[in-house]
Amino acid sequence: MIKTHLADDKDVLRDVWFGRIPTCFTLNQDEVTEREAEPYYLLLPRVSYLTLVTDKVKKHFLKVMKAEDVEEMWFEYEGTPLKWHYPIGVLFDLHASNTVLPWSITVHFKNFPDRDLLHCPSNSVIEAHFMSSIKEADALKHKSQVVNDMQKKDHKQLWMGLQNDKFDQFWAMNRKLMEYPTEEGGFRYIPFRIYQAMSDRPFIQKLFRPISPEGNAHTLGNLLKEMYPTAIPNDGEPKRYQVVIHGIEPLLETPLQWLSEHLSHPDNFLHICVIPTPTD
Repeated sequence: MIKTHLADDKDVLRDVWFGRIPTCFTLNQDEVTEREAEPYYLLLPRVSYLTLVTDKVKKHFLKVMKAEDVEEMWFEYEGTPLKWHYPIGVLFDLHASNTVLPWSITVHFKNFPDRDLLHCPSNSVIEAHFMSSIKEADALKHKSQVVNDMQKKDHKQLWMGLQNDKFDQFWAMNRKLMEYPTEEGGFRYIPFRIYQAMSDRPFIQKLFRPISPEGNAHTLGNLLKEMYPTAIPNDGEPKRYQVVIHGIEPLLETPLQWLSEHLSHPDNFLHICVIPTPTD
């Protein structure tokens, strides 16, 4: 495997890693409290997971509650339970990207919605989910060769880097997952997921190569044309959708390989949200 040009674009990687969403957590009105619960404000890291970064939120609300009134904590935004196993940035872009900040999230301690959410009893559940995503991504990118060559402590370094918000620790290991032989021009397949705001489908995920059979670089537009053609407006038509990655709308001409190397989440997937263009 050779080095990629990641060094030149380290600022992009840093901007992605340190992206934050100002958030206001309020306790659901139906919860039984001994005194009024003040809201709790937090800057949420886009690349992390809700259940990994909300210990402080939990402690804050437990101060006003009796132990017998507390079951598993879960979160909801405007009636939609928030899936903790999606990265925080994806949840925001999908459900709240055109709202006024801070993002207003409601906290619940009972009536866990089993049909909508996975249980998350401990951080080891998040770690297992995160590592399985990385392994799945590497199966697509390198037939699992890179992740299988790593030792257990290397896998741990990826997880600890995310858990403790250590950019350098994480990328010292993650860059190995971003390398590819020069002559191939990119990964075998691009690990991506396309989410639709107005759909019950979880997401679109299929095989897609970064390079065409003729040797040309595929772009974000090529991917959408194949996977989600309605996301691209026809000539002269108003734009019906925004295609958002990490809160920005990349140009459709952007090469997919570059996006995969720079705008993937720590789980090594490119998470793409297709949301309706806001109407004034």
